[in-house]
Amino acid sequence: MKAKTKPYTFYMVIWSNIRRYQYLNELSDEALAKTMELTTRTLYNYDHDPSALTLKRVQLFIEHSGLDIEALISA
Repeated sequence: MKAKTKPYTFYMVIWSNIRRYQYLNELSDEALAKTMELTTRTLYNYDHDPSALTLKRVQLFIEHSGLDIEALISA
């Protein structure tokens, strides 16, 4: 039986691009959490369900990273 997959949402695109930036720039989870004013537990929760990601958190990340919103929404 084939497992059902979740549709790829806008939140998933943004969150995966944030995680990609983190990986490419060798940021720890603690550093990313501090940047976004979150706990590391919240980062793990976003890994499972990024729909809770708010614009405030995205804005904090953008201000720190120097990326623009277009870079975050490109797949």
